[in-house]
Amino acid sequence: MGEAAPRTRSGTADPQRRERIARAAIAVVAERGVDGLTHRAVAAAADVPLGSTTYHFRTLDDLLEEALRHAADDNIGAIRAWESALDPDAGFAAALTDLVLSYLGEGTHTVVEYDLYVAALHRPRLRPVSAAWDEALVEVFGRRTDPLTGRVLAGLFCGLLMQTAIADPAPSADEVHAIFRRAIDGPRAA
Repeated sequence: MGEAAPRTRSGTADPQRRERIARAAIAVVAERGVDGLTHRAVAAAADVPLGSTTYHFRTLDDLLEEALRHAADDNIGAIRAWESALDPDAGFAAALTDLVLSYLGEGTHTVVEYDLYVAALHRPRLRPVSAAWDEALVEVFGRRTDPLTGRVLAGLFCGLLMQTAIADPAPSADEVHAIFRRAIDGPRAA
């Protein structure tokens, strides 16, 4: 006979409940923003009893921290997968342009990540998790260029993501490409 599934405090078998709650918090932030995050809203989104959210996350800051960690981990995994799939001979400015533009189709996803990122400005304990995403970008972009250019590109990438999420009209592919070319190649790229 196999082992029984682990039981939660309420007696139900649900070993993924904590993660499901954290991911539901991301969905709530997408719908309502950080200010709309409540244990009650997250419990409804995760389809768990209200007591489960407060059992796993005593405070909303605890819940925000875990949600931000999941969002950052997802992003870091995605950027590393993007890098590993990138042709070594691909033009890096063009590849970065395509990457920024691919985020346009994920508008809600991008907005949520920035809502959580901005929350770190007001909640210092969230800053290390936000910084992990920045450092992953610097590392990935620096491998294709150099460490300092990688840092420049990381800041530029984040800024362009924000601009494409809120600008109307969003920067064109040619404009984004020209910006990345200038950052990588300097003035001779103009």
